[in-house]
Amino acid sequence: MSESTPDRPGLTACALCAGETLGVSDDAPGGQRGRLERLDQAGVARLTFVDCLDECERGDVVVARPAAPRRASGVAPVWFARLAGDRTTADLERWLRAGGPGAAPVPGALREHVLVREAPDDAQGESAPA
Repeated sequence: MSESTPDRPGLTACALCAGETLGVSDDAPGGQRGRLERLDQAGVARLTFVDCLDECERGDVVVARPAAPRRASGVAPVWFARLAGDRTTADLERWLRAGGPGAAPVPGALREHVLVREAPDDAQGESAPA
C-alpha cells in the first residue's frame, strides 16, 4: 500500500467480503480486492483492509473516509455495500479524485450503494468507526 498523505481520502474495506458480490464471475486480476489495491497504488486513496466491518450480510463493504483536514472538521465517512465491479469502482475512483467525503457529493451512480448505519446506543450520536 502507498504512503499515507493527509490530503487524500481513505478507504477501509472488509477483507473477508471483498469480492463476494461478483464471486467467481469476476475476471479482473485480484477481483474486487485487486481493484481497491490499484486505487491505493495509483494514489487515489489510502487503503486499509480490516478483518470485519460487521456488515457481513451485505458483501463488498467499503468505507470512504474523508481526508484528514475534512475529518478534523467533522465530515463523516460514507459506507457502501455491494460496491464491486469495474464500472462501480471507476465511479468511486472519480469521486475520490474529486476529494470524496466532504469535498464532493456522492455521485448518483454510487448512491444506490450507500449503506446507512445506525449508531449503537452507547455511541451517543457518534458515527460508526471506519
